Amino acid sequence: MQPEKIIRSYYVIAGLYTLSASLIWGVNTLFLLDAGLDILEVFIANAFFSVGMAVFEIPTGVLADTRGRRLSFLLSLSVLSLGTLGYVSISLLGGGLALFSLMSVILGLGYTFYSGAVEAWLVDALNAVGYQGSLDQVFARTEFISGAAMLVGTVGGGLLGQIDLAIPFVGRSLLLILLFGFAFVTMHDIGYQPRTLSLERIPQEMKAVAQASLKFGLGNASLRLIFLMSLIQSGFLYWGFYAWQPYFLDLLGQDAVWVAGVIAAFISLATMTGNGLVEWITRFCGKRTTLILWATAIGGLATIGVGLTGSFWVAVILLLVYMATTGVSTPVIHAYMHQVIPSGQRAAILSLNSMVGSGGGILAQTGLGYVSRVSSIASGYILGGAVSLLVLPLAGMLRRLQEPADVIVGRAGLDSACAAQGIPDISGLETATHPAASTK
Repeated sequence: MQPEKIIRSYYVIAGLYTLSASLIWGVNTLFLLDAGLDILEVFIANAFFSVGMAVFEIPTGVLADTRGRRLSFLLSLSVLSLGTLGYVSISLLGGGLALFSLMSVILGLGYTFYSGAVEAWLVDALNAVGYQGSLDQVFARTEFISGAAMLVGTVGGGLLGQIDLAIPFVGRSLLLILLFGFAFVTMHDIGYQPRTLSLERIPQEMKAVAQASLKFGLGNASLRLIFLMSLIQSGFLYWGFYAWQPYFLDLLGQDAVWVAGVIAAFISLATMTGNGLVEWITRFCGKRTTLILWATAIGGLATIGVGLTGSFWVAVILLLVYMATTGVSTPVIHAYMHQVIPSGQRAAILSLNSMVGSGGGILAQTGLGYVSRVSSIASGYILGGAVSLLVLPLAGMLRRLQEPADVIVGRAGLDSACAAQGIPDISGLETATHPAASTK
């Protein structure tokens, strides 16, 4: 199989997956509030989604590394489709926090079948066919495609939600069924040989995965730092992405669901802009940590500004700045990880990273959800933005390791050119911010 065909299939899978998911992203919090939950209960229900991801990451990682990435992804689509319909059923039956939390766990299970598996499939397949291109560009373009899909999905979800908040959920389930058919036909394990997994071997396999995670994941200095970065970044993103919906409508002074869909669409455009900047900046900057440091600093300050301002438009603009920085850092961090993870443990290590991020999501959503109830959502953004700046010293430590993975393919020796393009090197920031980070 040609690398181009593999990449095209990956682009379609990522695009359709994001399109289906994004139908509810602009209305999810509003849906739960309309179903009778208060703001803290909304984030508790969302936290149980993170609980589901944290609990099932390792078992589903075992399945992806034994039975294959294709089977894992197909299971993801099946569970998510049924779980999404279950979410709507609970709302129609007047179910409370307990049932929504249970269904959130099931949805979390569905996402764990996906996390890491499709990326592992792509990288192994490309390695098997001798792909010589840059993974950074593939991941950045994938993020761009996903951003475009999110643009369509969030606007469509907002418009459908204006009619009935349950309609975007039903549409999402139907799209997942469509994607199942496409993946079943086009996605096959290449460069990786699935092996039999019996029920009695699952504990042994989980133990092997745990040992591999300790050896190749926690035993690797750079991956340890990335895991800690994921704990902080993913934790806030889980909360911040959904908190803006009631917060912005309150700033606007209108209860207009379609506005939430439009803002979510702007968020997708901002993320796409960040993705596009990756390819441009890497023409001049040779190190991934340069991008991570700048994205973290700008994003953290913008997030604090979201909470400090009382202006709807200023808050929207600052949130878009933050989302653009995530569009820069996400594909760069993923590419860094793939340079240091062994192929045989690729899905398991990626699942471990996702599990750590889910742990951050549990802490952030319950903690910042509580802050939102007793103080305000604005206070949550201020606190969350301040905490997100703790990634700076971690990224600085990652930079000091001077690993080959920090050098972008074909850009060795060009990092000094950043200054010539007006992008100064801020690697020294880890020293300046470390004392404050330690105090906090």
